[in-house]
Amino acid sequence: MSYEAIIGLEVHVQLNTRSKTFCSCSTMFGAKPNSHTCPVCLGLPGALPVLNKEVVKKGITAGLALGCEISGHSVFARKNYFYPDLPKAYQISQYAEPLNGRGSVIIRDDQGEDKKIEMTRAHLEEDAGKLVHDEDPNGSSGVDYNRCGVPLLEIVTEPDLRTPREAYRFLTAIKEIMQYTGVSECNMEKGELRVDVNVSMRRIGEKSFGVKQEIKNMNSFANVKRALELEIKRQTKILKSGGTLVQETRLFDPQKNATVSMRTKEEAHDYRYFPDPDLVPVITKTDVIEDIRKKLPELPEARRDRFVSQYGLTDYDSEILCSSFRIANYFEEACGDFSKPKKIANWIITEVMRVLKEDRIGIEQLKVTPPTLRGLFDLIENGTISGKIAKEVFEMMVSTGKNAEQVVEEKGLKQVTDESAIEKIIDEVVAENEKVVADYTGGKKNAFGFLVGQVMKKTRGKANPKMVNEMLKIKIEKH
Repeated sequence: MSYEAIIGLEVHVQLNTRSKTFCSCSTMFGAKPNSHTCPVCLGLPGALPVLNKEVVKKGITAGLALGCEISGHSVFARKNYFYPDLPKAYQISQYAEPLNGRGSVIIRDDQGEDKKIEMTRAHLEEDAGKLVHDEDPNGSSGVDYNRCGVPLLEIVTEPDLRTPREAYRFLTAIKEIMQYTGVSECNMEKGELRVDVNVSMRRIGEKSFGVKQEIKNMNSFANVKRALELEIKRQTKILKSGGTLVQETRLFDPQKNATVSMRTKEEAHDYRYFPDPDLVPVITKTDVIEDIRKKLPELPEARRDRFVSQYGLTDYDSEILCSSFRIANYFEEACGDFSKPKKIANWIITEVMRVLKEDRIGIEQLKVTPPTLRGLFDLIENGTISGKIAKEVFEMMVSTGKNAEQVVEEKGLKQVTDESAIEKIIDEVVAENEKVVADYTGGKKNAFGFLVGQVMKKTRGKANPKMVNEMLKIKIEKH
């Protein structure tokens, strides 16, 4: 008997405003615990929230990019529950009347076909604080309230996802869209994007859903994918053996490589939502929404298509470059009016991205700027250096921050194009490798590559490869 997974996601994206949702406290990451707090975000008696206008603007921007229906009338509600890091004993969120209604994102399914993933809503809410536990099991725990009130956009999907890979692709698409629109950096190490997963199993062909299991607070797409794989196997094994599942909340433990039970949820939690009496409804006029729509940047999918049509890139190249809007910007700035953008694309995908990975830096921290990378290609195209030497030059540019011309001049790396100098070295190679020359003239074509290599070795890679090939053939024919 075969089963299929029914997956829904709740994605919490931190909006990158300078101050919190309902007060002027800073949202800066990494500050001393409880240093970015005030009576409002601490929920002290008599303190009243005041909505940050920028939070609404960024929420609308994100909603439009996600294809959501933007509501002209939205309401903040109190979501009531007690937890140590929630000082008010309620969270200000949206429920019945969210800012952003239904929307959708297109991803590729496991067969490579386009698949629409529907979203129920993308609503605004404030974040809670953070519990800090000692490593010692017998130690104490503390609460850091710096995150209380930090603005979040919660994106809630319909149960449209069927595999862990689809969930991974959807999350990647969301992250790209949020970064392209500039509403969030989505730095998962800083908690700027977190994911709750809902997954159940049902027999293939059935319409009703199975018993839902929720996996909370994951801050890694790889962990989401792995947790789903493990949970699908666990649930399937139980169902196939005739067992039953109980609705519960689970956590993913990377060390144990397993999902573990956190608490049982025998019925839906009653959060007793009701409109927050301290906050008036948010009225968003149509002209304001349209003004924000006009200012939307080019989104990832459109940019991928343009890179293929404008620059002649492959779908693969375009996918890699556009996965980061900063790398895509770097590519376009490096290209300018260069006639061979595919070469620059290849270099960024191989050499530039290798350095970023090895040095664990972002493209904005790379010492080789787009104009200096373009300068390196100008030297290749005008014959000043060879492609092989270019890699050596690039490494020096990465370490020193100097431009290609400076490096080539200082290191004496200009390509040798003097015919007499190249001919002299060819004569030496031919004289030293009579047997290889005979092998080549006898039909072993691979021998020619060896001879070319010997010439390039003697010139430390600085001889013009095209000239070497042409002159060597002539020399052997006359030999």
